[in-house]
Amino acid sequence: MKHSAKGAMIAVAAVALVGAACAKKVAVNTPPPAAPQTAPAAVSNPRPAPAPASARAANTPVARPATTPASGIPNAATRARIDQLLARIEDAYFDYDKAALRPDAMKALQTDSIELRDIIAQYPNYTLTIEGHCDERGSAEYNMALGDRRAVAAKDYLVNVGIASSQLSVVSFGKEHPVCSEQDEACWQKNRRIHIVAMAR
Repeated sequence: MKHSAKGAMIAVAAVALVGAACAKKVAVNTPPPAAPQTAPAAVSNPRPAPAPASARAANTPVARPATTPASGIPNAATRARIDQLLARIEDAYFDYDKAALRPDAMKALQTDSIELRDIIAQYPNYTLTIEGHCDERGSAEYNMALGDRRAVAAKDYLVNVGIASSQLSVVSFGKEHPVCSEQDEACWQKNRRIHIVAMAR
């Protein structure tokens, strides 16, 4: 009976050792659990894919060559034509002590003024200077003022024709530049006038 109990105890111990060894073997041979899969971190401010070359070309502003502005001064041939037109525009004459344009004065200013207007409109730095003149009677101061009024009257007429006011300047010479020196009405009439000259600013 004692031998049977002792044998049973030995058997239980052997089973326990074998079980422990198996448990240890299982623990050793079991692979570690896989790490949990995580989603890739979101990229902040993702850079957009570059546009196709054709799209970039369509959106890129085209570099244009700088344009050189047209000269404000007419060439020699055009200046010659202006001089011809001015020569054909006769001096406009005035009555004694008057600055109002007479009908014959307006007719003189109208001659070829449309073509002249169309030409100088292309050259903003080219101007017409309207000179006002008087006969010798009266004081120098009075005639300077009268010559100025005559020049302004002619300028107003040409502005109404269509010549830009910025291309018309006025100057008075009073009685300082007579074209005739005789002491009679026929000569004095020639001196009561406006005269137009062209010049570049």
